[in-house]
Amino acid sequence: MSKLDNPNMEIQKFGSELYVGIVQIIENARKRTALFLNAETTLMYWGVGNYINNNLKTNDRTQYGAKILATLSQLLSWSHFIELAAIDNELKRGFYTQLNVYERWGIRELRDKIDSMLFEPTALSTKPEEAIQSTIKQLEREQILSPELVFKNSYVLDFLNLPANYTEQELENALITNIEKFILELGNGFAFVERQKRISIDSIDYHLDLLFYHRKLKRLVAIDLKLGKFKLKHKAQMELYLRWLQKHEMQQGEEAPIGLLLCSEGNTEHIELLMLDQNDIKVAQYLTELPSKEWFADKMHRALEIAKQYNQKNEED
Repeated sequence: MSKLDNPNMEIQKFGSELYVGIVQIIENARKRTALFLNAETTLMYWGVGNYINNNLKTNDRTQYGAKILATLSQLLSWSHFIELAAIDNELKRGFYTQLNVYERWGIRELRDKIDSMLFEPTALSTKPEEAIQSTIKQLEREQILSPELVFKNSYVLDFLNLPANYTEQELENALITNIEKFILELGNGFAFVERQKRISIDSIDYHLDLLFYHRKLKRLVAIDLKLGKFKLKHKAQMELYLRWLQKHEMQQGEEAPIGLLLCSEGNTEHIELLMLDQNDIKVAQYLTELPSKEWFADKMHRALEIAKQYNQKNEED
């Protein structure tokens, strides 16, 4: 059978071969863009075009040219390559690359995610480098989404228009009124289930502020709203809610429920010492006004420093 007898298989195979080579060209160019970004971008375009052209001629596949390019573009567009190549931090680039593939972002959405510093407020960003790499590789290899890629350390709720001295009830009402915007801030995959979920234990009624479901994690997400800083009693209360939800609400095929405590003030050291990031309870700060990018960067650096000191102390002990 000649190559022309099965053109689709030949196109797919050669498209994959080209993809690997192009990724290498772009990676090599990325390492030089810090000093010569504009010039290297031009060289990268030329290198990609020259690589494709030479390979089409060398392998006598010019008759498949248009179809091969179409197949190649489905793997990742040129615009995506350019945006990702400009990220000089390898961990951040891997984070955006794998989430881009998993979530199927368009180029505009990818740019928005990078511009809004999506990586910095994620729970993953405060992990040691090895843990970040492991989580990203797991997403790439097994297409398994980790909670660290879903939940953030900070949520910006600048759309609520709350009064200066608001109550938890006013906060909850404002979130329900702006539920669509709140879901967008939470991220992809969240679905609203119920507010003030009644939880009856030993004839005592408790009420969970908000109940969500995350489609890709396949987990119920219990959200409790708190004014002020995180307190130890909040952890115990959330643990009670989660165990009840697991017993009475969890459906077949779902993972165990996960909790998110949204506090108006941050206290990272308490959370680090309690190792809440290693269990089913996440703690995050919410902001009712839009902070600067420098605020996010500073928050990440301080969280990393606390985590570093904590890890060093454990190694010494």
